[in-house]
Formats: sequence, structure tokens, C-alpha cells
Amino acid sequence: MNKRLVCCMLAILALGAIIWFGPVRSATGPDSAAAGPATPGTGALAAADEGSVQGIVVEQGGGPVEGAVVRWVTTEVATTSAADGSFTLEGLPEGSVLTMTAWQAGFIVGSARVTPPQSGVTISMVRHYTEDNAAYQWFSSSDPNHSMSCKHCMVAHPQWEPNAHANSATSPRFFSVYNGTSVSSATASEPGYKLDFPGTAGNCANCHAPTAVVAGIATPITSTTTITGSISADMNEVSGVDLEGSFCEFCHKIGEVYLDPGTGLPYDDRPGVLSTRLYRSPPGHVLWFGPFDDVARRVTYLELEKQSQFCAPCHQFSFNGTPIYESFDEWLHSPYPALGIECQTCHMAPTGVDYFVFPEKGGLIRDPNLIASHLQPGASDVELLQNTVTMTVDAQQVGGSLQVTVTISNTEAGHHVPTDHPGRHLLLTVVATGDQGQTLPLLSGPTVPDWGGDKAGLPGQGFAKVLQDDATGAAPVVSYWKPVTIISDNRIAALDSDTSLYSFAVPATLGAATIDVELTFRRLYQELMQVKDWTTPDIIMAHAQVDLSTMPWRWDILLPLIWNGG
Repeated sequence: MNKRLVCCMLAILALGAIIWFGPVRSATGPDSAAAGPATPGTGALAAADEGSVQGIVVEQGGGPVEGAVVRWVTTEVATTSAADGSFTLEGLPEGSVLTMTAWQAGFIVGSARVTPPQSGVTISMVRHYTEDNAAYQWFSSSDPNHSMSCKHCMVAHPQWEPNAHANSATSPRFFSVYNGTSVSSATASEPGYKLDFPGTAGNCANCHAPTAVVAGIATPITSTTTITGSISADMNEVSGVDLEGSFCEFCHKIGEVYLDPGTGLPYDDRPGVLSTRLYRSPPGHVLWFGPFDDVARRVTYLELEKQSQFCAPCHQFSFNGTPIYESFDEWLHSPYPALGIECQTCHMAPTGVDYFVFPEKGGLIRDPNLIASHLQPGASDVELLQNTVTMTVDAQQVGGSLQVTVTISNTEAGHHVPTDHPGRHLLLTVVATGDQGQTLPLLSGPTVPDWGGDKAGLPGQGFAKVLQDDATGAAPVVSYWKPVTIISDNRIAALDSDTSLYSFAVPATLGAATIDVELTFRRLYQELMQVKDWTTPDIIMAHAQVDLSTMPWRWDILLPLIWNGG
């Protein structure tokens, strides 16, 4: 091989190695003003510029801490402390003032400022409290006058404010079903929990207003607490900060979720907040759980916040033995857990923002792929729903008919589509028209069921978990607080597909045909939407149109062909 060519190839390989491996050693960091030429994110450090830090991690007022994660803040440059608490962290920019952090389970993140090369560094950590203070007074996430309000500096706050978690205790749609009214009127209209069980609270607040529920419990709930009767709160009496639903401080004071080790699901007698271990602060203490192990602001790291199990208490629950909200179980039995795909992967997907505290408030620059969004899109998000499924349509003329095959595939949702509330359903319509605008009659194939509202009877399908009232036999119903039975469930599981076949008549004079196929998501059965005065629009999840030129189909030609072929 030509020597000049070899030299060029080696130079290219060397350059590729620098480009490929450089950012690993110098991930984005916060110390850009002091780091000089070795500012994180600027590429590989020259070997002569690399320094190390040696030291020890200790418990404040105690001995060394083994197994603590020691990290150059915001980067992947990290190590763990030895049995004697000692650590050595290499690959650091010499002469730059850096922040090092240390974290171990049970401790608040500790930190120290260092200038590599440096030895004799001590990072001290404080154990966090382990009790749950039932007398704790929550503060508002949106109060501009509270010193710790998230509104002041957190990127997550404006993302959270409009989402379903923030509005779970104030949603007009929720109250129309809880009280048995409509969105626009207090006049009684079925269904309604309060109409069926007046004078009781139900357990809706366990998820819709969780802090109102625990406020009425004198002794904190633990994994060994025996639950007797209903522990909840009347949603009509919720007030103050409890009206913020699942707000910032509540979620970030959850340190554990109680799941049945035999099933991996929440216990039946522990809906919502009763399946969570809270760490409400005692006087003089502050603690939050978070997704980073290098935030030295009264924070301790919690891997659970990145896992679907964190969501389980409010997205998995049965009523009277009938499973109603099942999105967690649907995910648990899908291929996604083995692939490392969690609820947060889709519902808290990064948006490209590279800080979680606004920079003007002291926020540090981080890898944007690690910053979870709190937009938390769900059943009202058009883009999310349209990216959930794929639809394929095949149409061809076969003799005197048009044969149409429609396949709906759940390619992106980690659970069934639709999921959770049993009023949610999908409507598939397949309409064939001729070149004069005439509707071609359906010869064979399924039709949209009666509960499809304005689409009932059209060629197509409905996808839903259909509940029947055990006492009256009425179906479909959404009053799942009463004894109900699932009489059908054809929702599409994660990574599963549904294929349906349709045959339409082709008139002899037809010159062309159009097949229009549409998949629609509807939040509630249309008849109930009208009763409850819901104005929530349908969402078109998928749409396809196929245009065909047709051949004249004449029996005086067909019969000789059949005869001659016979």
C-alpha cells in the first residue's frame, strides 16, 4: 500500500479518535468561567493538563463513608469511595476551580471546591432524616412570595402548570363525573359517584389531591400499616395548596413506592398516595429527592424517579376487584421493561433544554439528554397520540369488489391504546366512494359499534375496554365505582397490531374509487360527552386515502371466463 495513503489513513483515524472520545472526558460542566482552556465541553484535555484530586468522604460528625459516588459536578467523570472513604478522581483540568460532589443512599449530597492537582480533600455529607412528619405544612409550588417556591427558578414549573397533574384537583371534567353534574351546570346528570354514594368521599382524592388525604392521617402510612376502611378526602372540600394536585414538593418528597413483591403491582387496599412512602420534613430540616446525584442543595438522589414504578400508585388500580386503570401493568407485561423503556421515556422526554434551574438563577449547564421535561403529555396531546400508532392500508379490486385491508400497529405506546379511563376509545372508519361521490356499499367486514356515536354503523371498528353495570346490565358504562364487568376489551397492546378486512361492491359503471381511512381518539362515549357537556375535541391519530382506477366488471364477460376455465 502507498506509504502516503497509509499516513493519511492514520491521521484520519487519529482525528476520529479525538472527535469520538474527547467529549467523554469533558462532559458539559458548570465551571466555564474558571476552567479556562479546559472548560467542560471543549474537547479532550492534553495529557499534560490533566490533574487528579485525592481525598476522603466522611459523614459529618462521624467516620468515613464507603461507596459514595464522587463526581465532578454535571459530568460523567466520577468514581466511588473505598472502604476507608478515600477516593482518587483523575482526568481533571489542572489549575481550574471545580466543584466535586459526593452522594450515598441515606445522605444529602455533599460538595467541596477543589483545584487539581489537589490532595487531602474532605467531602462531608449529612444523613437525611428518615421519619415522616404528619404535621408538615406543604408550601405552594406557585406562590411567588414563598422563598422555596419552584416558581422562582425551576424550568419544570411553567411546564408543569398546564399539565394534567397540576390540574387534577380542579378539572371541570373530573368534577362532572365525581359529582354527577355537567361541566356547565350543577343539575344532576348520571353518571356520578356522589349520586350513587352520597355522603361519602370515595378514593378519588388519593390521586387527584393526595396531600389532602395524608393531611387527615395522624400516623404516617408505612409498608406495614394495616389499612382498614377507606382513607381519602372529599374532593369538594379540598382547598389551599391541596388544589395544586400532584405538585412539585409532593412528588419530590416520595422516597419509596409500596408494591406487592408477588405481582409487582400496588396493593389493592392502597390506592394512590397510600402506596407511597413520604418524607415530610421535621422542623428545621429540608429534603427533596431528585434524579441527579450531584445537586448539593438539600437533595438526595433517587433512582426511582426515573422508573415506571414511581407512577404505579396512580396508574394501576382495581375497583371491586375489576381492573380499571391498568397502564402500569400493561407496561410491566410488555417488551419495554426489558428494553429499559420507562413511562418517563415518553411522558418526560427531554426537550433540548440543558439546565433545570434557570441560568440567571444560578443553574448549571448539563447534558440536555438528561433533563427530564415536566410537560408530561398525555391523552390531550395531539403530537403524542399521532406518534403512538402506525396505520397501513392496502386496497385492490378483486372481481366485482374492492378488498381493503387495514392494519393498526401500536408502535410507540408502552401500554395499550387507549389506556386507563374506560371512557377512552378509538374509532376506525373505512369509507369507500365512487367517482361520482356515491358511497360504495359494504359487502363484508366489521362496522363501528352502536357506542361509536356519529360514526356508529360505518365500516370500521371501535377499540375499547367495555364495562357493563352488574346491576342494570347497561353497557358501556364508566361508573366503575359500582360493581361492573369487563364484557370486551380489544384495545391494542404495546407493539401489537390489529388487522381488519373489508369488501365493497363495485358497480359495473364505476371508473374510479377512493378509500378514506381514519383512526380517531375520543375521550368519552359521545352520548355521555353530550350529557356532561364536554367539548373536548376528537383527535385524528392516523389518516390515509387510497385512490384506485377500477375495471368495468361485467357478468357477460365473467361467465364465459368461468366456463372456459372450468
